[in-house]
Amino acid sequence: MRNKSGNEKNKTSGTSGTRKIKNEPNDATTRICLALAQVPMGRVVTYGSLAELAGLPRAARLVGQTLRKLPKDTRLPWYRVLNAQGKISLPEPGAQRQKERLEAEGVTLINGKVDLGIYLWPKAGEL
Repeated sequence: MRNKSGNEKNKTSGTSGTRKIKNEPNDATTRICLALAQVPMGRVVTYGSLAELAGLPRAARLVGQTLRKLPKDTRLPWYRVLNAQGKISLPEPGAQRQKERLEAEGVTLINGKVDLGIYLWPKAGEL
């Protein structure tokens, strides 16, 4: 059942309030995904800088949570997102999959770390 604003009514509490549908993307999710889709092949972005690009400063953890919820068959380049030190934050086997995808795009990892001075996007003047 929907209320006047088109939101689904909260059926569990019996109140007239509204609730978000669990799989319904929210504005932050949409903004993060749109920003991620802009990261070019062969370049990387940090969780924090992706949050800033999405207009969500200081929301690096939200970016991580959002990426964790992406469908397994997503076409978004989730593997281009690294931590602030240029390292992969995923546990195995996801870390190996991320490393392989980055290397396939020409991104070099040395001792498990990407040189952000070379591969970080965007650089000054690129946007």
